[in-house]
Amino acid sequence: MQQRYPSQLLDNAVEEFSKLPGIGRKTALRLVLHLLRQEDQEVDRLAAALTTMKHEVRYCKVCHNISDTEVCPICSNPHRDASTVCVVENIQDVMAIENTQQYNGLYHVLGGIISPMDGIGPSDLEIDSLVDRISKGGVQEVIFALSSTMEGDTTSFYISRKLAAYDVRLSVIARGISVGDELEYTDEVTLGRSILNRTPFGG
Repeated sequence: MQQRYPSQLLDNAVEEFSKLPGIGRKTALRLVLHLLRQEDQEVDRLAAALTTMKHEVRYCKVCHNISDTEVCPICSNPHRDASTVCVVENIQDVMAIENTQQYNGLYHVLGGIISPMDGIGPSDLEIDSLVDRISKGGVQEVIFALSSTMEGDTTSFYISRKLAAYDVRLSVIARGISVGDELEYTDEVTLGRSILNRTPFGG
């Protein structure tokens, strides 16, 4: 039976917090009660930060990473190696690779991976924009840094076929990462070595 609270307003807040990933009703209740104990301005700042983020954060028109501007700081950085593009599943993977400090190229965020079981096909991902990006020239290497799962491998294979007509080297991060592992949960040392020791993609 779902716990009943003495305040409907409290119950509404708990209900909304419990919709967040990994947050059950007990944790949601602790968070809500914590906020109730804070000064009004503290809670107002949190609410304002969330609202501003939701309405004003953008997606880079080049790589689809989150950004405060039309082009993200990575794509607009003249010191990054624009001849190398690392293809990742999501924004968390960009953050994970950046934390290794072992990669100085650019990124392309697909927004997911091909997964027929979940109803996700190639048209649901940023694959066409990647092909368009490569077709314009200047990119010499595309690194597949997708999860080492069947879906990740399928996505890499599909993209490799789409890029077959272009003179670009395809590589894949070394499998120091266990099969089935998500990139964002891999430790920085292992992930950094996987980027440095990447191998040619064989399809």
